[in-house]
Amino acid sequence: MRTLKTLAGLLLVSLLANAAMADCTVRSLRLAVIPIKGTEEMVREHQPLLQRLSLAAGVPVELVIAASYESVVDAIVSGGADIARLGPASYVLAQRRDPRIEPFATFTLSAGPFTPAGSHYQALLLTRGDGPDDIEALRGKRVALSDPASTSGSLVPSAEFPAQVGAPLAHFFGSLVYAGTHDKALEALLDGRVEAAFVASERADAYLLKHHLAPSALKVQWRSQPIYYDPYVFSASLCPAVKQRIRAAMLEDPKALAAFVASQDASGLVPVTQAEYAPLRRMMDASVPR
Repeated sequence: MRTLKTLAGLLLVSLLANAAMADCTVRSLRLAVIPIKGTEEMVREHQPLLQRLSLAAGVPVELVIAASYESVVDAIVSGGADIARLGPASYVLAQRRDPRIEPFATFTLSAGPFTPAGSHYQALLLTRGDGPDDIEALRGKRVALSDPASTSGSLVPSAEFPAQVGAPLAHFFGSLVYAGTHDKALEALLDGRVEAAFVASERADAYLLKHHLAPSALKVQWRSQPIYYDPYVFSASLCPAVKQRIRAAMLEDPKALAAFVASQDASGLVPVTQAEYAPLRRMMDASVPR
């Protein structure tokens, strides 16, 4: 009798596994990404990744470049996207809405003028190179941010910077200007449309390199605590078999995506879990209204 029960149990497990694999059939996948650069540039850079993921999953993978950080959060929570690259704070916001959203990969960063090598970066408050030496000189001035849901371009400065100056951003600065991306915030700063800008340290590094500018073109007025870099995440609805194939395609052969990684101003892709974002989550829970 025990043997029959055991065989029956194994049969049930096998049937459930087969049913799960049947439910795992997908016709296409959607990869949503936060707006970091211009649309044409991002489409061109992502072609190696899309080709590799399509081959691994056996179905077409479509790139969706969202208009805002919030729209990527909405897409991964609602099931409108199967995979997403989120900012660290956007990931925390998404997981608040659906705890089943799973981070699985992030980039390692090359060392730059403002960012050490590794998987951490910082929010910076930058002025032009000839800017003031005293941060108090920025009181009442115009500051550029990237997007309201950007980690280093809004949320972390809103949580950490007030302790430096004793006032919320909106009270310390004369006006807050949302540029949309880090690059556009830097353009506004260097063009003289604002006196300061909150941007990601690694985006500042990349901007200097792209435009052949010396590090002295920018002056750091403030740095946040280190932040673990952007996670790639799975939606809650994506089945385990497809997750496994996507994870392997992105992480198991570094040479296969070397061109894509380089285009993202990074040095590699590494596994990541929700544990790496716990410090940011605690900071946001304490400082940002739910």
